[in-house]
Amino acid sequence: MTNSYESPFCTRYASKEMQYIFSADKKFTTWRRLWVALARAEMKLGLGVTQAQVEELEAHIEDVDYAKAAEYEKKFRHDVMAHVHTYGDACPGAKGIIHLGATSCYVGDNTDVIIMRDALKVVKRKLIKVIDQLAKFADKYKALPCLAYTHLQPAQLTTVGKRATLWCNELLMDLEDIDFQMGRLKLLGSKGTTGTQASFMELFHGDTDKVKKLEALIAEEMGFDAVVPVSGQTYSRKVDFAVCQALAAVAQSAMKFGNDIRLLQSFKEIEEPFEKNQIGSSAMAYKRNPMRDERICSLARYVMVDVLNPAFTAGTQWFERTLDDSANKRIAVAEAFLGVDAILNIMLNVTDPENGLVVYEKIVRKRVMAELPFMATENVIMDACEKGGDRQELHEHIRELSMIAGAHVKQDGLENDLADLIAADPIFKVTREELDKIMKPENYIGRCPQQVEEFIANCVKPVLDANGVSDDVAEINV
Repeated sequence: MTNSYESPFCTRYASKEMQYIFSADKKFTTWRRLWVALARAEMKLGLGVTQAQVEELEAHIEDVDYAKAAEYEKKFRHDVMAHVHTYGDACPGAKGIIHLGATSCYVGDNTDVIIMRDALKVVKRKLIKVIDQLAKFADKYKALPCLAYTHLQPAQLTTVGKRATLWCNELLMDLEDIDFQMGRLKLLGSKGTTGTQASFMELFHGDTDKVKKLEALIAEEMGFDAVVPVSGQTYSRKVDFAVCQALAAVAQSAMKFGNDIRLLQSFKEIEEPFEKNQIGSSAMAYKRNPMRDERICSLARYVMVDVLNPAFTAGTQWFERTLDDSANKRIAVAEAFLGVDAILNIMLNVTDPENGLVVYEKIVRKRVMAELPFMATENVIMDACEKGGDRQELHEHIRELSMIAGAHVKQDGLENDLADLIAADPIFKVTREELDKIMKPENYIGRCPQQVEEFIANCVKPVLDANGVSDDVAEINV
């Protein structure tokens, strides 16, 4: 334990991989890579930068002296200049050309875009694995009838697997958003203090082609095929909002999944994993609480609200830039990613094909059979009509019997005896044995098994194939 605040994202929730992406090491070594890319591009385009200077900068990308940088920042009250001087001390031969022509946002904003790109790759990889695992779960239980609900009241039947496709489909929608945001990320490039590239026009003596080529070379070295077409000093903060909005969409889908599992666990139909020595309650030793899915919902709520931060930041930037974005931005964007990373880690655990969700099939069927007599009434009416009955008269009889059976259940605490009441009423011309044949849950699930198969084949499999996931690949490294 320490005597200072530590973020729960680091101590409890987010993966080491995602934490590293938002670490000081990742940030400041990326700054140095950008300074190398700038120097190399300027050298190629004929400025007074030598190969020896570029090589010296490359040799010192990783050995950031954070103590010295802190001293410089205390002196200059400027983080970028503190690191320019720290880098210069490590590279005395290249000291004079570091950051040549650039403004702070050259390293700051370009690094933020790179970090978001790398973090989105992690989110995408984990999201695809969750989709894969949920699809396997859906296929396994595609024909297992269960109660469906509207207004949280028993409606008609669905299947356990069909319901899982609803969770999976929303995650596929989120994956499209993640892919879209990744695909349109662009570097800020080398735009200068107000986005006019005036400093680079000065360096290259008005040679527009070289100024444009400079950006292209930097983008290529950093793994991008384009830079933003126009900007002020910064890239538009709407980019941060758009990325965080896609992350919030993942959180929405995860929350829906988590809430459904929490309800199903209360019904004793499905449980999240519960370890041998896990304690559900410090007081009630028998408890098996859905703590994983509760955590999903809790973190999702945070991420969904967090998206307001970049929204307000984007709307309050004045002209070419103001600095009121900085403090908010460095917290909000990082925590949106850390939160979604934590959510997906839990979902990977909960949906694991071997040790994840547990389906109690007998309880599922028991709950179905308690409601099925009500759901079968339309079929009973249709069969009785085929035997010469009057549809409206039959409907009124079955409505009255349903009210009686409902009262037996809710007021007297008895079992649902609607089938016995129907069999005893001669208007329906049906025996109890015939009713038992009608009242098979499998008769009331429509096309659920086929829908699951079609969804997996037409929607899930193409995504898995496109991302190199197949039955031959048992594990995706998360």
